[in-house]
Amino acid sequence: MRNRHFAILALACAPLAAQQLLPVPSFPKGDYFRAGFSGPSTPRVELQPPVRLSDFVVDGKLEISLRSYLELVLANNTEIQIQKLSIEIQRNAITRAFARFDPVLTAGFRATRTTTPTNDVLAGAATLSQLTQPYNLGYQQILENGTTVNVGFNGVRQTTNNSFATFNPSLTGNFAFNFTQPLLRDRGGYIQKLPVMVARSRFRQSQYQMQDQVMRLLQQAELAYWSVIEAREALVVQEKGLALQQALLERSQRELQLGAISALEIYRPQQSYASSEIQVTQARYRLQQAEDVLRRQMGADLNPDSRNMPLQLTETVLPPADDRPIDKESQVETAYRSRPDLRSTLQALDIDDLNYKQAKNAYQPDLSLTGNYTATGRGGVFTQRTNVFAGDGSRSTVTSIIPGGFGDALSQVFGFDFPIYGFSLTLRLPLRDRRAAADLADAQISKRLNSLRARSVEQQIRQEVLNAVTQVENSRASVRLAQVALDFSKKNEEAEQKRYDLGVTTIFFLLDAQTALTNSESNLVTQSVQYRRNLLNLLRTTGQLLEERGVVIE
Repeated sequence: MRNRHFAILALACAPLAAQQLLPVPSFPKGDYFRAGFSGPSTPRVELQPPVRLSDFVVDGKLEISLRSYLELVLANNTEIQIQKLSIEIQRNAITRAFARFDPVLTAGFRATRTTTPTNDVLAGAATLSQLTQPYNLGYQQILENGTTVNVGFNGVRQTTNNSFATFNPSLTGNFAFNFTQPLLRDRGGYIQKLPVMVARSRFRQSQYQMQDQVMRLLQQAELAYWSVIEAREALVVQEKGLALQQALLERSQRELQLGAISALEIYRPQQSYASSEIQVTQARYRLQQAEDVLRRQMGADLNPDSRNMPLQLTETVLPPADDRPIDKESQVETAYRSRPDLRSTLQALDIDDLNYKQAKNAYQPDLSLTGNYTATGRGGVFTQRTNVFAGDGSRSTVTSIIPGGFGDALSQVFGFDFPIYGFSLTLRLPLRDRRAAADLADAQISKRLNSLRARSVEQQIRQEVLNAVTQVENSRASVRLAQVALDFSKKNEEAEQKRYDLGVTTIFFLLDAQTALTNSESNLVTQSVQYRRNLLNLLRTTGQLLEERGVVIE
């Protein structure tokens, strides 16, 4: 089968080395608002009908070669489409792992009116009324090296009827910047990106798993094709046997009419003919069932136009022409290199290493350096008074009013007129961290378990390959023996026919020879198709099925 190379089509998925992240709308682009504030409440799913079936319709029949059939399977098979789509969840997990580095912008505003009675003249009014309007704007982000950055601006606008207030309305603003840098735990870009690396490893593992599932589904689909071929050839053999039985029955009936045989001798050819009719009917229904399975594999059952369309498969059952011995150890080594299920198991070891590093990081003390800087500003309408606290109880006198506003506060804030800055070191040292110790131990156990699983998979692969090679060699020998048996059955049937014509044998032996010939032809068909199945199983167990059929997953 190596000379039969199918350039079919590529199953679309991202390469292992360069996974593309899910496109995410970002503020303030239009897609950001469309994604958050518009669109239907639930997604709408529309399933596409099967494609390319009409390309293979000839004279009202689906004329399909093995290559064309596998193209239709890869394009329309529902199970393969499920496998292709399932890895998208793991691809989205990579995007989710980057979420910890996403910046966050917060904004707030509040207005509060308070009216309170006063108890003394120092309150500035008999009934004190104040309107307070605080606002804030903040930005927070974790950088890839683990530094947490917070930048914020907040202010308050306040109006009051307090006669002692010098700024009314008063405007205050504060600009604050602070950062926190881990020094032991969570320090460095490598540790921060461990969740992303784990997500990427899981995505690669899901790709290997998808390859394994696609390979198994492709094997099932091709087995369905050869099952139809087997059922079709078996029906042909049974129909030929029925034709022989019919010819013999007609001859016996003529002999009975001529008085050459007695009436008792007509029952045996009638019984043989009836048995052959039953076998033809059963073979026809088996072919119908096999064709229904084939239609489902390539999606023809989803199309009303092709659902009941007759099938015409162009492949034939040919005896194996390659008698070269198969090197078992070479096949085993090929399976070790190519089997995606083994590669998926080995990828789990890479995930275990990353999880161990995460657990080791969580086991370290938490030492962090924090720095902060704050700038303050003040603005508003300044009212200058005299005799504010006059002893005779007279009211204060306003001498001047200096207009001002929010710009004065901003000028002082970003002019750094009133700075506040500082730094601190914080150490969090658990005296006993049982959770971290258990997580670290679990990471070690998980790697050991996956190492044993990898060895078990290797042993299983070796056994499967050796069994597959043995089955292929057995099928080769069985086909050769079936050919020899068929040759003898043909010669025996011809000899019995000549003896019967000469009258030196009875009809019993002729019927037995014809039945043996039909059985030999059926056995050759069965053994030839079984050889195809075993060869297909060998390609699957060595991991070469996709390559041999020209299926590229990229």
